[in-house]
Amino acid sequence: MTPDGSARRPRPFDVATALAGLALGLLLWAVGLETYPARQTPSWWVLVPLAVMSALEPLRRVRPRAALAAGTVALVADQFTTGSLVTLLLFTDLLYAAAVYGSARLARRLPVVTGGLTLAAIAWGVLTWRDAYSLMLGLGVGLAVFGPAATGALVRHHRDAARAARREAEQTARLAELDRAQAVNAERTRMARELHDVIAGHLSAVAVHSTAALSLDDADTSREALGVIRENSVAALTEMRRMIGLLRAGGEDLEPSAAPTLEGVAPLAEGVRAAGFPVTVRLRLRPGAGDDAQEGGARLPSPVELAAYRIVQESLTNVLKHAGPGPVTVAVERDGGALRVAVTSALTAPGGRPARVPGAGAGLTGMRERALLVGGTFEAGPQGGGWVVRAVLPVPDGEG
Repeated sequence: MTPDGSARRPRPFDVATALAGLALGLLLWAVGLETYPARQTPSWWVLVPLAVMSALEPLRRVRPRAALAAGTVALVADQFTTGSLVTLLLFTDLLYAAAVYGSARLARRLPVVTGGLTLAAIAWGVLTWRDAYSLMLGLGVGLAVFGPAATGALVRHHRDAARAARREAEQTARLAELDRAQAVNAERTRMARELHDVIAGHLSAVAVHSTAALSLDDADTSREALGVIRENSVAALTEMRRMIGLLRAGGEDLEPSAAPTLEGVAPLAEGVRAAGFPVTVRLRLRPGAGDDAQEGGARLPSPVELAAYRIVQESLTNVLKHAGPGPVTVAVERDGGALRVAVTSALTAPGGRPARVPGAGAGLTGMRERALLVGGTFEAGPQGGGWVVRAVLPVPDGEG
């Protein structure tokens, strides 16, 4: 396409239209069907404007302005012959194409100019003949010039509007993808920061117990200290491998922060209760234990526990933003080699009450990223008249 939106080469359809128009014009001339048969001019003269107009038809998209200018000259020349209806029809097509494929400035001017010509024809006819024929003359001029120009301008306007809508939709999609990528990156950075602090805790324990083993000349104490050092070293290496998998190339500085645990779910629930939602919390972090059993036994792997906590936290935040009035249930349960997280709340209130805060989906993206990074699964959506968030986070064998 050229800068004004026209094509670089003639379209096969336009060439076919030109050939068909020329053939039809020759047929009408051969049978003697002329627009002004009473004029005393050689009949073959009508073929010259017809041939010129047919030659201009393939240029309707390639050079719309030049084709219209030359076509106007050919149409004026046709008025001094016996006239051909095909020449006029081809000119209306050139006028339409100039409005559609020409410059925006030309598309705006053509309806104004042709409308002025139509009014001038009506005025001239009324002043000259003072009868109904003058109105018919104006109507004919309007159909021949103003109609194609106005139609072309209208089609161009709709095409431009559709093109702008597509660009806006593409831009919106790009922004949504950018927001999603930013949410994923932020979640990865946050997880890396938390694992960084867990690793720092393990290494601190290694340093303290190694110092004790070196300073005390006692075999039992040294053996106990070495056991603790080995345990914390292995744990630190495991967490280090996970953190390296989360960090992007050229990552960010990791500021110290308190690593949250599932023991913090209860304070989160209290905050939601304060907002007027009845919240029920079920924690079972050891296989076979009853509800609220979370003390004792080996702890869950830090990445799994952090992911579960953040999923519950974001789910309860979404309850405050979007949920309708109703009970909220938080269940975090250890089931064999997996930790299952489920948060259930009510949908928005009947009657279409809007959410308190409109959402952009970044929270769901972050929760899904949390679950996927530890090898788990995540799903969220309406179910049974409510909204359910579910995550299954695997606990590696020999951990937790």
